[in-house]
Amino acid sequence: MEFPGLGEHCSERTCKQLDFLPLKCDACGEVFCKDHIRYDDHKCSSAYKKNVQVPVCPLCNAPIPVQKGEIPDIVVGAHMDKDCKYNPAQQKQKIFTNKCLKPGCKRKEMMKVVCEQCGGNFCIKHRHPLDHDCKGSSHPISKAGQMYLSCSVQ
Repeated sequence: MEFPGLGEHCSERTCKQLDFLPLKCDACGEVFCKDHIRYDDHKCSSAYKKNVQVPVCPLCNAPIPVQKGEIPDIVVGAHMDKDCKYNPAQQKQKIFTNKCLKPGCKRKEMMKVVCEQCGGNFCIKHRHPLDHDCKGSSHPISKAGQMYLSCSVQ
């Protein structure tokens, strides 16, 4: 049983499938089924208007403009030879720069782990005041320990 007012036929001349969810090509404006919506699948004559790909330099990750008729590989190669801002020293920046202040510990962390009592920077292993022999206050106690003591006194 056909529903005459529903769906549209695929514009691909070899297909003509009745599709209830047709897709409209944004370049040529014709209606296609899911199998022929890609520019290459229906040999779209207007694909050059929409199907624009900009090559990216593999060294500096900058987009390289390519004029119509130019070969992208040659343009990217010319950019790499002349205009590329690639800096190999920048690529090898150190990530782990926050050295632990506990004597004898040589660990480094990506982020600062600062002790709330003494203000020193420590690794994950020595982050607690009791783990690095904290001299910041008279009682190297965590916040949870302070709460416990204050609750038990009352």
